[in-house]
Amino acid sequence: MNTQTRLKICSAGTILLKIFLTSVTLFTAAAAVLLFAADMPWQAWLAAVVAVAVIEFIVFWTGIILVYCSSVQLGIKIRIIGALVGMIPVANMAALIVIIKTVSQEVSFERQKLALNKARHHEQVCKTKYPLLMVHGVFFRDYRFLNYWGRIPRELTENGATVYFGNQESAASVAESGRQLAVRIRQIVQETGCGKVNVIAHSKGGLDIRYAAAFCGIEDMIGSIVTINTPHRGCKFAEYLLEKLPVQAQQKIASAYDGTMKKLGDQAPDFMAAVRDLTSSVCEERDLNMHKPDGVWCMSVGSKLNRVGGGKFPLNFTYNLVKYFDGPNDGLVAESSFKWGDEYVFLETDGKRGISHGDMIDLNRENIPGFDVREFYVDLVSRMKKMGL
Repeated sequence: MNTQTRLKICSAGTILLKIFLTSVTLFTAAAAVLLFAADMPWQAWLAAVVAVAVIEFIVFWTGIILVYCSSVQLGIKIRIIGALVGMIPVANMAALIVIIKTVSQEVSFERQKLALNKARHHEQVCKTKYPLLMVHGVFFRDYRFLNYWGRIPRELTENGATVYFGNQESAASVAESGRQLAVRIRQIVQETGCGKVNVIAHSKGGLDIRYAAAFCGIEDMIGSIVTINTPHRGCKFAEYLLEKLPVQAQQKIASAYDGTMKKLGDQAPDFMAAVRDLTSSVCEERDLNMHKPDGVWCMSVGSKLNRVGGGKFPLNFTYNLVKYFDGPNDGLVAESSFKWGDEYVFLETDGKRGISHGDMIDLNRENIPGFDVREFYVDLVSRMKKMGL
């Protein structure tokens, strides 16, 4: 289903729900008046109530099914709350108002996005000289139908970008992941003749591409590197967990993860190697030995959550743990660990929410007030184009 069709369905659903909300309120008041204040036979009153109730039933369920099946922004939480309070007076109306408001805002925002992309389509603002290589972080893979980067790649391609993905293992040491990325970059350059790639790497992916550039002989195949919320100086809380968690427990977790990911496509996943390479002591030592590649524009980006409730699970669980050891953070990585390269950008929003580690890759496909993640990447890649990259 394309975006325009989905938005039409969302819009139709909200219109029906608005009609239901208004009409059921008026009907309830009218029914009470007719029952107690008008000289109307009860049989006629009951027949009228049943007839209207049937119509309201059809209008409501048609509307709710349309928005539940088509809305992205409703999320699981609002859907569950709506279902749970559906038969509770007052609470069900309050939930319905939230549903209508959420979906209406989604339709308005997404239509503005469509209009913006249509207006600038001829400019191809993201058509860079070199293609993009988007590198995922740890414990994820590049699946075809479950994109790590959410809605971002589509937004970039609609604005002219050519996008490739890293395809490295979900969990491996920085060195091993770096070698895999080097193979991937050589493959892209050889197959396309593009000469170089512009790399956008999230989380541990930033460490992986730095290793590839420093030690795998592909420095001259990279036009730029942008790291997104990468722990360049590691995570103290990861070190603490490894120190406190019994070795036997670590081995059980690692064995379960590695076995599962082999079934899902990894060739040789190594959970423990990936975790160790994210500790502060290992990252700080490695950071001293990984020089910034010559002639490559390097930029780092970071963000932070403003409070524990700003992130979704599991980031709302890890936020306080990271804060205790590392200070202000995005739910996983401390602000003090982000900075690297020629330029550093730190993203914040007003209000209580903030921007999490997952928000930076559009993990939950959520429209965040004060931060348009898709437009952030469009602006970033547009800048690469202006720089001749």
